[in-house]
Amino acid sequence: MAQGWLIFRHSFNLLMENLEQAFRLSLLLYLVQSSYVIYVFFNPPQTTEMEGMQVMVTAPEDMLPTVFFGFIAIVGSVWIAVAWHRFALNGEVTRGWLPEFRGSLILGYLGRSILIGALVIFGVIVLSIPISIIAIGLPGLAGLMTLIMIGAGAYFFFRLGIMLPAAAVGEHLTLADAWDATSGKSDTILTLALIVVGGSVVIQLPSQFNDAPDSTITLVYTLVVNWFATIIGISVLTTLYGHYVEERPIN
Repeated sequence: MAQGWLIFRHSFNLLMENLEQAFRLSLLLYLVQSSYVIYVFFNPPQTTEMEGMQVMVTAPEDMLPTVFFGFIAIVGSVWIAVAWHRFALNGEVTRGWLPEFRGSLILGYLGRSILIGALVIFGVIVLSIPISIIAIGLPGLAGLMTLIMIGAGAYFFFRLGIMLPAAAVGEHLTLADAWDATSGKSDTILTLALIVVGGSVVIQLPSQFNDAPDSTITLVYTLVVNWFATIIGISVLTTLYGHYVEERPIN
């Protein structure tokens, strides 16, 4: 358990000690990445009532903006991740406000992200079968079961996710290599997953209990909080890779 906390603390300190560099390599890209959130805020989707619930409906004229903003959000997020990994692991500094575009590394990172995402979803689906059976018999524990599945997804992601920093610095790390590198560290990874998931829930609480969820203040808070969560999440993967693959200290 202590090891998981040390990894998270190291990741958090990595951001706090390098805030200027984090802003330089991510701020402009993050604003681009968040453009869809901003667009939806000022152009809320239409809703229709279906079986007593309000369901969002995408109008035909909104399809193109949705696809466009979704595409640039993906490119922006992967570009940020590659740049931050390379800074933390290789000391590659961004002088201006836009990191170098490394197309081949970004493409490789994206491909590995899709692969890992698919495997995590598959793992959670398999795990959800017995958990759903338990939830049916004990409906009062449905919320807890949901949290367990979220935690399991984070666990699988961190076990396999160290492939991503490797891709960012041009190193080849297979799925088997990633799993083996964290073998025997399940308690550490599980603790880390619980910290990250729990922290994400806590920082989202103010916006959930806000009386004006569509206010500008809520939008700004969401953007700021998501920026910190994004960089810290990337930092956690960086720390895991640096510690378990490159054997760097975290104390």
